[in-house]
Amino acid sequence: MGKIPPSLRSSRFPITTLLKNPPSSQPPSQNPHHFPKKITKKNPTQTLNPQTQNPKPPILTSPNLSNAKTLFTSLTKTNTRLDLKSCNSILQSYTSASPSIQDSISLLNHMIKIHPSFSPDRSTFHILLIHSCKLPDPNLSSVHQTLNLMNSNGYPPDKITADIAVRCLCSSGREEHAIDILKEVSTKHELPDTYTYNFLIKHLIRNRNLNFVNSFINEMRDLFNVKPDLVTYTIMIDNVCNSKNLREAMRLLGVLSEEGFKPDCYVYNTIMKGHCMLSQGGEVLRVFKKMQEEGVEPDVVTYNTLIYGLSKSGRVKDARKFVGVMAEMGHFPDTATYTSLMNGMCREGNALGALALLGEMEAKGCSPNSCTYNTLLHGLCKLRFLDKGVELFGVMKEAGMELETGSYGTFVRALCRSGRVWEAYEVFDYAVESKSLSDVTAYSTLESTLKWLKKAREQGLAPSNLHKDVLQIYGLTKADEHLVIVPDRMSKKQPSQIWERIPEEHTRGVVMLQHRLLWWRHSAKEYT
Repeated sequence: MGKIPPSLRSSRFPITTLLKNPPSSQPPSQNPHHFPKKITKKNPTQTLNPQTQNPKPPILTSPNLSNAKTLFTSLTKTNTRLDLKSCNSILQSYTSASPSIQDSISLLNHMIKIHPSFSPDRSTFHILLIHSCKLPDPNLSSVHQTLNLMNSNGYPPDKITADIAVRCLCSSGREEHAIDILKEVSTKHELPDTYTYNFLIKHLIRNRNLNFVNSFINEMRDLFNVKPDLVTYTIMIDNVCNSKNLREAMRLLGVLSEEGFKPDCYVYNTIMKGHCMLSQGGEVLRVFKKMQEEGVEPDVVTYNTLIYGLSKSGRVKDARKFVGVMAEMGHFPDTATYTSLMNGMCREGNALGALALLGEMEAKGCSPNSCTYNTLLHGLCKLRFLDKGVELFGVMKEAGMELETGSYGTFVRALCRSGRVWEAYEVFDYAVESKSLSDVTAYSTLESTLKWLKKAREQGLAPSNLHKDVLQIYGLTKADEHLVIVPDRMSKKQPSQIWERIPEEHTRGVVMLQHRLLWWRHSAKEYT
């Protein structure tokens, strides 16, 4: 990992700890300890006759019921182990291939008849239940048939049964059917547990509107006295915050308190995150103060969210004050804290101050990550500190950090607008080679920038130096300029003749050269 060049050291703090692995201070042991190996007695291996071993039961892949019955009958006449687990495995393999619950039940009855020692238990009927829930049955007749079969065989549906049915139906996008089964089991047999209830709430609030969810909650409370708990309200608050419906989130926060639950730190963090999405720094601070009034102790996520919200809304000074408060409370600033501050400082136009903060960050033993560097690179290029951005990119390149889409686009556009197209190609090479971006994304950004540059040069807003750009991109000499003067001549030249003129140190592999050459042939005419 390289160091920040001297021109980037705008603060008094040395920047020398970028992703370095310090050498171990512990000297290698000169006399390693040798422990006696534990002697284990090996039992003599007995060679078993393959005919005396119990082979595993086969997996049924055909939906043909007659073939399945015949196969199971033949298994009872062999040494195949047919205990409860094996029989359930055979039945489950058949249900995966069978399109009918009737055939699966028929196979189960045949297995009981041919193999009397097989006594199905609740797990056996749950296999049939899973099969019936996955079938496209709009009337749930197969599910009801399975539940009735369980009840008639002495296994009435319980909480686990309801949970299996709800999860299978929700995974198929049939939330209304899951509600019907849950109500039926709750009415006839047993109430659901909180895990099943909250799982259903989580799916409903993702796929249905809020009124539908509230109606279900009220119905379960009125009919079965099943009430939402803290997890339920947390799920709902998290969803409405992600939907940027902060008014509903605050209403749910009040309902939660009315129901006798005390909101925890996660609930407040979720609401603060929602306000951050809307750049409402004042609301983030208000929720933070309300949290303290309620006696909830903020954690490191709380402070980072607060600092991010204030920085994003342009209140960097207030954000920096809470960095000190954060440290006083025993939560030391981390990478996310400093990156949020840098983001806010760049938004205010203080990119050099953000760069100085990088030195302060490292001086305090906090290592930056790729997000930190991408934030700085984006800010430096946005505020026209391109030279410092180029040097910072060199540090990122040496460390093998990935480029993000936003910082890559800003960097490439800044280079092209400054007439440094060859350097933009170097950034393009690195973005593709490091797999930071897909080839399509990286090339589309570069292509759109070059199109803008072409229009700018037509209007006299940028110098026309195509020959210099292409020569520097490919490492060619002045003698090769005739290849660029008339782009149509490129089609008359064999690619190998051009590649022979390119020094090896300027290549990035045959594939990249082919990619460049194709662009040169098809776009150079428009570029000029």
